[in-house]
Amino acid sequence: MLAGLEKYVLPVFLKIGENKVLVAIRNGLTLTIPFTIVGSFFLILGNLPIKAWTDFIEPVSGMLNAPVSVTFGILGLIVAIGIGYNLAIGFGVDPISNTVITTVAFLLATLTEDFTIDPALLDATGMFTAILVAIFTTFVYRFFVVKNITIKMPEGVPPSVSRSFASMMPAATVIGSIWIIHVLLKINLNEILQWIFQPLVFGLSTLPGLMVYTLLACFLWSCGIHGPNVLAGIATPIFLSYLAANTAAFQNGQPIPYEVADGFWILFMSIGGSGGTMGLVLAMLRSKSKLYRSLGKLSFPSAIFCINEPVIFGFPIVMNPLMMIPFIATPMVLGASSYVLMKVGIIGKIVFLVPWTIPPIIGPYLATNGNIPAAIWSVCTIVISYLIYLPFFKIAEKKQLLIELGDNKKITEETVVADH
Repeated sequence: MLAGLEKYVLPVFLKIGENKVLVAIRNGLTLTIPFTIVGSFFLILGNLPIKAWTDFIEPVSGMLNAPVSVTFGILGLIVAIGIGYNLAIGFGVDPISNTVITTVAFLLATLTEDFTIDPALLDATGMFTAILVAIFTTFVYRFFVVKNITIKMPEGVPPSVSRSFASMMPAATVIGSIWIIHVLLKINLNEILQWIFQPLVFGLSTLPGLMVYTLLACFLWSCGIHGPNVLAGIATPIFLSYLAANTAAFQNGQPIPYEVADGFWILFMSIGGSGGTMGLVLAMLRSKSKLYRSLGKLSFPSAIFCINEPVIFGFPIVMNPLMMIPFIATPMVLGASSYVLMKVGIIGKIVFLVPWTIPPIIGPYLATNGNIPAAIWSVCTIVISYLIYLPFFKIAEKKQLLIELGDNKKITEETVVADH
């Protein structure tokens, strides 16, 4: 089975993971992380579930919402900037010029019928438009560069001025094309893209969609490919839009719409890292094997902060058919359970984004606006992870103990012979 995977399946996903466009989208989306975390920080400050605190900050509660408006409120614009820049790096065009053209084209694509910028489309709603515009801009710019169709300035002109004129024709082409499509022909790019991606957007908000995503992401990881990274270019914009919708609903005092928002994967499914390996680390800490006990001690500090590469490559999980089973089963069980508990209202839904390295219990508590059942459930997820991994770990431990016993016996025999 492993030979077949290596020969036929892994090369396909490796090509997908190395695709320049998907890599640029993934890297560009990471630009949103500091802004969403900072915005969430101000939201948390303004909504701590402590009456004395809320009474104290009531005079400035509106001021605390100002940073939220300029972080969550322009996520689409941040995505356009981030992806435009990273695509330029990947395809070898001038990063600053490409980023500026992308930003201007995106703003043009979000104009209302009376030709004013629509602030509503600058948030997560406009992310798909931002991605498409960034790709279109970069490909047009690269075409002009490759074909050497540029306005060339005479020698002695400062390089910054030359670069500005070199980007004039790509800028005119991109902006003119968007103007024809959106302004002249009145084609709403955002509505069309929302309609195209609606099945995928809807699918990832459902339990079956979450299970398929989890199965694929963890399967790729167990084959040595960082599954969440490979799928990030497709899934992250969707999960981020869910988070933005949840945050907006929370601010307006409305019911929180989505269970699977950005942060759900880390906080409720990846306890200790992808695959929910915290349970495996705890099992190793109690192991009779010197190797596994040492690996457990080395892995535990990083596992607290959701970093589990020492386990994935040190145990190893990669290309290990035995451990592949709990590595996939654990996040699927945790994800399904967390989804159902949120659906029926037992634990709170995610409304804030917290750093992905935040420890268990604390992270779910903060992300759900101080929801105590979510923190208690985080403890339960650690226990569930331990129980799922334990029988598989015992099998691996038994084999390792036989190896260690054999090595010790060999060392003893060699020592006796040498002494004799």
